[in-house]
Amino acid sequence: MTRRTIAVVSAGLSQPSSTRLLADQLAGATRDELVRRGAEAELRVVDLREYAHDVVNNMLTGFPPAALREAIDAVTGADGIIAVTPIFNASYNGLFKSFFDVLEAESLVDRPVLIGATGGTARHSLALEHALRPMFSYLRAVVVPTSVFAAPEDWSGGTVDGALRGRIRRAAGELADQVERRLPASGPADPFALTTDFLQMLGGGDDAPVTSAGRTGARQAPGSARAESQPG
Repeated sequence: MTRRTIAVVSAGLSQPSSTRLLADQLAGATRDELVRRGAEAELRVVDLREYAHDVVNNMLTGFPPAALREAIDAVTGADGIIAVTPIFNASYNGLFKSFFDVLEAESLVDRPVLIGATGGTARHSLALEHALRPMFSYLRAVVVPTSVFAAPEDWSGGTVDGALRGRIRRAAGELADQVERRLPASGPADPFALTTDFLQMLGGGDDAPVTSAGRTGARQAPGSARAESQPG
C-alpha cells in the first residue's frame, strides 16, 4: 500500500478557530479519498499560531529554530498541502504569508496544494483567487481548481452545511487526483546537499576528468611527456 502524507497548514489565531475547523474538514475528506483509492494517508497538522514567534525569529536571523524546522520539513516533504487562512483586510493574514516566506526557494515546485479560507462575510471569498492562488502559483506549486471558503452562514450549529460539504468533497477529490499522479515524496530536500562532485570543484570544472584514484586530472595530449613516459 502506497503511503502518502498531507501537510495541513492552519493560520487561525483564535482558540477554537473556524480556520482550523475548516482545515480539519478538508484534511479528513482528503484522507478518506486517498484511503478509498488504496493509499495509506498520514496527516501532519501545522498550527501556525504555535510557531508565530519562531517565524519572526527566522525572518530576522535567516535560521529556523528546531521546532519550526520540523514544521517546515513536514510541509516541504509532504505529498500534498492543505493551506487555510483567515481573511484579514481582504487577504491572507500576516502569519500565513510569513510562514511561506521563510520556506526555501523552490521547495514547493510541482507540489499539489488545496487552498481554503474563512472570513466574516462571503464577500471575502474572492481573496482566494486574487491573493492565495497567485502566491502559490508564484511558488510554482500546483493549486487544485476548487478553492474552499467558509463564511459564518456556512456553519450550521458548528457543523458543515450541505453546500460547504459538497465543495470540501470536490476539492479533496481534486487534491487526491494530483497526489495520486505523482511518485511518493522522498521528504524535504537537504539544503546542504552537494549537487556537484566536490573533487571536481577542486579540480577546476566539470570538464576535468576523474582518474581511477578518484582525483581530477588534466587532459593529456597524445604527444605530451607524461603520455610518452607510460610503459608500452
